[in-house]
Amino acid sequence: MMMNSSQVSFFTFSGYLDIGLLKYVFFSVLMCLYISIICANLLLIVVICRNRSLHEPMYLFLCSLCVNELYGSTGLFPLLLVQILSDVHTVPAPLCFLQIFCLYMYVNVQFYNLAVMSYDRYLAICFPLQYNTCMTLHKVAILIAVIWLFPVVVIVVMISLNASLQLCGNVIDRLFCDNYSLVKLACYDTTVNNVYGLIYTFTVLFGLTVLILYTYTKILKVCFSGSKQTRQKAVSTCTPHLASLLNFSCGCFLEIVQSRLNMSGAPIMVRIFLSLYFLVCQPLYNPVLYGLNLTKIHIICKSLLFAKM
Repeated sequence: MMMNSSQVSFFTFSGYLDIGLLKYVFFSVLMCLYISIICANLLLIVVICRNRSLHEPMYLFLCSLCVNELYGSTGLFPLLLVQILSDVHTVPAPLCFLQIFCLYMYVNVQFYNLAVMSYDRYLAICFPLQYNTCMTLHKVAILIAVIWLFPVVVIVVMISLNASLQLCGNVIDRLFCDNYSLVKLACYDTTVNNVYGLIYTFTVLFGLTVLILYTYTKILKVCFSGSKQTRQKAVSTCTPHLASLLNFSCGCFLEIVQSRLNMSGAPIMVRIFLSLYFLVCQPLYNPVLYGLNLTKIHIICKSLLFAKM
């Protein structure tokens, strides 16, 4: 039956299996992960906001990153936890579109934020004397506004295109709502949606990838040609960011593999891992990584956690 996506009242997830009492184990594990993500990211946000010594561009961008991870986790976990305990895995259509908006906002803001952080490290290491002039608080505020506002426009257009699709079903073969699964339900031509996605990918995302590669090429050049002190500074400030960037890229690649290729022959736990990796591991990985590797944050967090002791 052909219907407009705005006329679909609900979608059904077919990615869930009847696992009996094991669902309570999965629920408990994911709930603990969600609580850990909230606590770890909130701790970093509070530390950065309350300490004026951390009101520097690098830490403000990190704060934006933590806010996005709280936002992205909240776009996934509550509905995921409800679905695990539910015997009927359905979601109202408006809530499905809202989840698509939240998750794609999270991915885009994360990538924009990491690209801007690469640019910030490039200025700090390659042009240390001009850094304070180039990266003022006013410029930081503008960059953070762009990081958050530009994806809103892009994703609203994407969801508007999806809402006009004629659908031939309402079963999503995933654990959560995503754009590609919705497009696959379309009855006929999705050229407009595909062209829009390709244009956005090759103009914006490809451009940001080139920016990141360029900045790290220049940073590595400075590291190899500079003094020992310069190399140590570059390594200490860039290692957490580069590790976060690689982890996020790996997660996105696994998500593309999961959604674009036929994974029906793979074990269910492998498919679940591929589907959830970048939405679960990245928000938990970043606070630990930055908290342990950035000296200022490490010292302040340790003093807060062990003050009474």
